Amino acid sequence: MSHPHRFLRYHLGQWERLERGVISETPVALTVNGHAWITFMCTPTDLEALAVGFLFNEGIVKKKEEVELVQVCPRGDNVDVWLKHPVKKPKQWRRTSGCTGGTTAVMPDGLRPELRDGFVLEPRAVSRFDEMLSDAQHLYREVGGVHTSILSDGERVVVSAEDVGRHNSLDKISGHCLLDDIQPSRKILATTGRISSEMIQKAARIGSTVIISRTSASSLSVELANRWGITMIGYARPQQFVVYTHAERILQKTEAMYEIHSLKEVCLESKDIHLTPSK
Repeated sequence: MSHPHRFLRYHLGQWERLERGVISETPVALTVNGHAWITFMCTPTDLEALAVGFLFNEGIVKKKEEVELVQVCPRGDNVDVWLKHPVKKPKQWRRTSGCTGGTTAVMPDGLRPELRDGFVLEPRAVSRFDEMLSDAQHLYREVGGVHTSILSDGERVVVSAEDVGRHNSLDKISGHCLLDDIQPSRKILATTGRISSEMIQKAARIGSTVIISRTSASSLSVELANRWGITMIGYARPQQFVVYTHAERILQKTEAMYEIHSLKEVCLESKDIHLTPSK
């Protein structure tokens, strides 16, 4: 979602007038059981998923059956969420380092995820997830200035979300998973945003054992990922990335080792070939 905007561009000594879309950033209030909670600064798409996903990532709701109704007001500046049980609004929201100023009431010590799955990824797979992420950047290709996150089951993208705030994109993914009953056996996240502490907390709530970013991690997110058993990968590029934590999930073979392994397979197969002499 974007707004048309006229502006001047300077390029190679020349000025030109352009009219192009600018990514939307809008205040959207969250109301829970009739009480105002917080205001998101977000791209106003998938607002139902954003609201429910935020409540899930904050530990307010745990399953779809707890949600009675989710409704976006006609003007699009408020999301009403009605739950089937009473909840207390957190007394204090902690300001996070998220884009557009994220908020959370979850403290890292309050989370105890157990993320052990036993699967291993080849380095080539990491590049494949980055390609999936690029394919999902529809709004970014249109106007730029927006973060994209995807959730994959290891083979395909099961959920994608775009937002001006990177933390909002993970809340939207959580919301879609909850509302649409999406629960893949493997959960691999890839995002264009930096992996800070609130991002790794949301990844843990989603149940992702691997998170891949095109940019960096923070010191606290590295500490939390180590503690919670999450493989955290940064600076993902074609044929290049950095593994910050739990590298045991990444198969550590060089390209030369792949070639040697392939050659051994060819040699073994050749031993089974029997040539019939010509008569």
